[in-house]
Amino acid sequence: MNSSSERDATQALREARRIVVKVGSSLVTNEGRGLDERAIGEWSRQLAALAADGREVIMVSSGAIAEGMKRLGWKARPSELNELQAAAAVGQMGLAHMYETKLREQGMASAQVLLTHADLADRERYLNARSTLVTLLSLRVVPVINENDTVVNDEIKFGDNDTLGALVANLVEADLLVILTDQKGLYSADPRKDPEARFIDVARAGDPSLEQMAGGAGSSIGKGGMITKVLAASRAARSGASTVIAWGREPDCLLRLVRGEVIGTLLVAPTQKSQARKRWMADHLQLRGAVTVDAGAVAKLRSDGKSLLPIGMTAVEGDFARGEVIAVRDPAGQEIARGLANYASAEARILCRKPSSEIEKLLGYMAEPEMIHRTNLVLTR
Repeated sequence: MNSSSERDATQALREARRIVVKVGSSLVTNEGRGLDERAIGEWSRQLAALAADGREVIMVSSGAIAEGMKRLGWKARPSELNELQAAAAVGQMGLAHMYETKLREQGMASAQVLLTHADLADRERYLNARSTLVTLLSLRVVPVINENDTVVNDEIKFGDNDTLGALVANLVEADLLVILTDQKGLYSADPRKDPEARFIDVARAGDPSLEQMAGGAGSSIGKGGMITKVLAASRAARSGASTVIAWGREPDCLLRLVRGEVIGTLLVAPTQKSQARKRWMADHLQLRGAVTVDAGAVAKLRSDGKSLLPIGMTAVEGDFARGEVIAVRDPAGQEIARGLANYASAEARILCRKPSSEIEKLLGYMAEPEMIHRTNLVLTR
């Protein structure tokens, strides 16, 4: 690692204010022997210390199925989905209780949040989940997240919590994703087979060569291998989050990371958060509709960097839901921007030319005073 890369790496770690920590099944359940009370207690102590330092923390924890298997006396992971769902239902009880107990010992409140990939694919549910998590963080509550394996099929069969950790990092616009695993980090090749394998301490998230380096099956307890972690880092980088892959039993791992110590493999996001979000909106999302705005709104968006308020809207096109990407057009019909709508098309039509102070009276509620907030808007012309 050259001096420039080292400075960038340590800066990314020290400046991380919102952190998502993901722990794997083999760590949480001590290779399937039951919930590791001591390990969960150690992570909880570090999470509390991070919170005391003014950082916001979210835990994405595997282990429900593994704990359920242990409680049910099953030695091997079942292949039938109904049995996996049953194991998850049994294990989730113990998992949530353990985190609640250990975080409470550190003076921290906790909340269980169960998600599916579908929750994060649907924009309205995505925004609802984001609002819940951000509110919990503002209340200094540690969300403990797991995939809702008791009610879904394909997430159990194909999903993994490395991917879920990355999706949560994107959801809350985290600065850092820390994936704690039973391996030291990423090597250029399998060190058990190749004596020339070198350890990767810092690299760029999304580098295609990393996928070639990663591979191999995970443990018999969990589903993920190193490849899922590399792909998760690439996904997290799209919203500007860097990723650390580190050994979960490294002493004070989380505390040392935020002091700037590079532990494990750090995969640095190649773009800043705002740039990544705006590129995502500008290039990758299908537009569901549009709003036309007056000349005054055009000037405020272009020159002043303001949000789009309903009073500046003159017309609405298309059929879109809250949270979907829409175009913003000037009076001549030219697209000048696009962004995430805070109100659905039917509601937007009611709000045209109305001041924000009347939103609640017109709709019966007010989600936001803006039609599109400036942080969710990108100029395209």
